[in-house]
Amino acid sequence: MKIPTQKQCFALIRSMGMMDHVVDHSVMVGNIALCLCRYLKKNTPSLNVELTTAAALLHDITKTRSFQTGEVHSETGGELLENLGYPEVGNIIRQHVILDCCKRTAPVSEQEIVNYADKRVLHDKVVPLSKRLEYIQIRYGENKAFQKRITVMWEMTTVLESKLFNYLPFTPSRLPEKVVLHIRRQ
Repeated sequence: MKIPTQKQCFALIRSMGMMDHVVDHSVMVGNIALCLCRYLKKNTPSLNVELTTAAALLHDITKTRSFQTGEVHSETGGELLENLGYPEVGNIIRQHVILDCCKRTAPVSEQEIVNYADKRVLHDKVVPLSKRLEYIQIRYGENKAFQKRITVMWEMTTVLESKLFNYLPFTPSRLPEKVVLHIRRQ
């Protein structure tokens, strides 16, 4: 499996002309994903930390251009990484908005970690899930096409949070204090 290094991730971010606030958001998502991996790895040793953090850093890789094109950035971001030779990273990026599935009894996956990490970051701050989902509802809820997706995402993310925190030694409210800023903008 081919995974871009952190240096390669930031080179790709620069080449895509991502807006600064989108980069800052992506860096924080990367730090949350790394934090969750470190704790979850104890119960799920098969988790690939490098894959998860690379996908977290790149999850919004086509978001900036989507503001002009109207493309679905999760899909086009996934396609981009797949075309660059990183199909596993692309698959995670494709699922960062809505997971293909989330089973309470299945082991925690890299897709679930990136999906959840994204839902806990509003701009570049770690916030409660309810605050982030409220923002998504306000920002995108007017769009009739997105209303069903938002409802599905909200329900799935609530189940996902419960699943993840069954394996973590702290509650969702304590996540902000557990995150260490290991990943810094390059």
